[in-house]
Amino acid sequence: MLDLTPEMPPHILKAVRGFIDFANNPNQTEAVFDMADGLRPTDLYQQFIEYAHSKPAIAQIIQERYFAPNPDLEQLLNCPQDSLGYHYAAEIKRAGLQTTFYRQLDVADDYSYIAMRLRQTHDVWHIITGFGTDLAGELGLQAFSLAQTRSPLAVAIMAASVIYALKSSSPLNPLVERMQQGWLMGEKAHPFLAEKWEEDWEKPLSEWRTKLRVEAV
Repeated sequence: MLDLTPEMPPHILKAVRGFIDFANNPNQTEAVFDMADGLRPTDLYQQFIEYAHSKPAIAQIIQERYFAPNPDLEQLLNCPQDSLGYHYAAEIKRAGLQTTFYRQLDVADDYSYIAMRLRQTHDVWHIITGFGTDLAGELGLQAFSLAQTRSPLAVAIMAASVIYALKSSSPLNPLVERMQQGWLMGEKAHPFLAEKWEEDWEKPLSEWRTKLRVEAV
């Protein structure tokens, strides 16, 4: 059994506890944010930020600190039914979520900007890629995110999810297949983190996917 001793640095302790909580129940969203907070001071996250800056389009949006106002879901439901805006609003309402369901961060540096932007647009990434919100779909999207951003959080989520699947005797083949699909899709696609989705909610999904070189699952 893992010994969570007092000698363990507090941020690592927080990450480990989040990992264990998530491995026990992948529906614990707060555990994901605990893992992210715990990993933040590590060299892995510095490498993650450096990788983001190596992509000119992502470096530009980081420098700009682009954010858009929280979308009005009722207004987005008036978009054409084949549009990103309509699908986003319908999915958020179907899941019973608010547009700001994620843990908030004060944007004070590159890490906090990237983290908030990823949280803000997570469901957009689901919609564009076609990955569902079940365990296999989330693993597919995390593999996509890893390919796109080199996020250490994506690695932690995938590892904890596989442990959960092993503990619950869930079939592994569908999970591994989705991760493989996500990785290959992420390697091929243009950088999602560079996109200003909110400025073109009415664009059809088919046009977004063509622009970004995505064949949705």
